[in-house]
Amino acid sequence: MAAKINEAHDHIAKAEKYLRTSFMKWKPDYDSAASEYSKAAVAFKNAKMLEEAKEAYLQEAEAHTNNKTLFHAAKALEAAGMMLKDMQRIPEAIQYIERASMMYVENGTPDTAALALDRAGKLIESQDLAKAVDLYQKAASVFENEDRLRQAVEMLGKSSRLLVRQHKLDEAAVSIQKEKNMYKEIENYPTCFKKTIAQVLVHLHRNDFVAADKCVRESYSLPGFSGSEDCIALEQLLQGYDEQDEDQVHRVCNSPLFKYMDNDYAKLSVSLRVPGGGKKKAPAADAAEGGAGAGEADEDEYAGGLC
Repeated sequence: MAAKINEAHDHIAKAEKYLRTSFMKWKPDYDSAASEYSKAAVAFKNAKMLEEAKEAYLQEAEAHTNNKTLFHAAKALEAAGMMLKDMQRIPEAIQYIERASMMYVENGTPDTAALALDRAGKLIESQDLAKAVDLYQKAASVFENEDRLRQAVEMLGKSSRLLVRQHKLDEAAVSIQKEKNMYKEIENYPTCFKKTIAQVLVHLHRNDFVAADKCVRESYSLPGFSGSEDCIALEQLLQGYDEQDEDQVHRVCNSPLFKYMDNDYAKLSVSLRVPGGGKKKAPAADAAEGGAGAGEADEDEYAGGLC
């Protein structure tokens, strides 16, 4: 352990020497200094001195920045972020990774920037869902600007699910629509159908039947949607919801098509309730009794509660 610490301090001393100028040396040797700081960071890390390792990576990043080697500067910033992650200082780690992503874009390597933002989103997701959404949306924008729509829509999908998890349904509706548009652009129509189901569930939880119905109507223009399993299920769901038929809504929402969606949407499905508490259809035996029994069934039409 002591040997590693001494090794790290030796590398720091060498780096500082490379940065000094003199009468015969007018310009600092940033490249050599960066290399020494990197070696020092690794030695500190091996000695379990994570704070010192982080500082060494930051000094490496500064040397690379002064040397106009932004890609390597960004890598060093990411490494500093990873030291903070290991110290359970996740919000600080995210700040460095975001700075690194901006450097990657400036360097002309946007794909690397988007992947860094994705990693940052995964790191912060368990602590701060709103920040994770922001990071995934930024990653999606970077990919979209590069016409990498498949990667962009994957990031948007993560964002949409987290918005649903936070019950930010207005924002989720907008995000899912963007997903659907991208899937349509890359001609992945079956996934468009699934996104329509997600849209309908979100809109119904927003108590906006008109918007839910509009999503389904617009989807008829998608090749293969009309008559598909998804289309039939959505028509039955909207009909049951509009008619306050609790049994029909429950049957559709608990079908495998809905139950085996991504978990956040599946939760929307099983928790969907019809307006006003809904009603259950009278059992066939009651209907056959006629007379007073039938009258009582009519009076108790809304007493069933939710399924």
